[in-house]
Amino acid sequence: MPILIPILQGLRLFDRQPLEKVAELAATMSERRVERRQVVIKRGEADTGLGFLIEGRLQTVNFTLDGREVGLDFISEGDFFGELSVIDGQPAPEYIIAVAPSRLTFLDRDRARDLMFSTPQSAEAVAGRLADRMRKTASHRAVLALPSSFQRVCAQLALLAQKLGDGRMVIVMPPTHQEIAIMVNTSRETVTRTLQFLQGQKVVSRAGNELVVDQPGTLQEAADGKVAPGKN
Repeated sequence: MPILIPILQGLRLFDRQPLEKVAELAATMSERRVERRQVVIKRGEADTGLGFLIEGRLQTVNFTLDGREVGLDFISEGDFFGELSVIDGQPAPEYIIAVAPSRLTFLDRDRARDLMFSTPQSAEAVAGRLADRMRKTASHRAVLALPSSFQRVCAQLALLAQKLGDGRMVIVMPPTHQEIAIMVNTSRETVTRTLQFLQGQKVVSRAGNELVVDQPGTLQEAADGKVAPGKN
């Protein structure tokens, strides 16, 4: 279905463009809907263009040599994805899948490059996105190097938590146990047991669609191996 101009204006990169430019690009784009676990971009796929997530949530994943799925990062509403291939012209380096029913749209590579580098503000937004990816990749590698699954789950939760305006540390729309498991190379059952322990110790608690980190210091100590089940 055709993409509406007000929807585009709410997306990263488009929010930095004049109305005339947004209207011009809207005429070349259409909205697409995908279901949970549907593949949006396949690794090795070429000329996918630049994607924008209107609603829902996506996850970037890859596979180890022995076929294990590894979750890398999440794509939030309003953000763009596929920028690496747009920049260097190489095939997609990872899979992007929907982890919730989602609405998205794509812009072809040539128009995407023009959008990304047309103004200093847009180029800064792209650079910021790339810097964020690099920092998350470095943090993810550090998490995977931790010796125990319990520590890795706790460390990943600490990375996902964000401080809200009211001072609370919260994981908004927390990943499922399976999604966390593939991010830290463990089993879904291990994630469940870890969360049960943390909730029992009142380190984290559920509040609707949020996971509240009530004791950020203790969560970090668990990631550091100083707190664990059966450890005094």
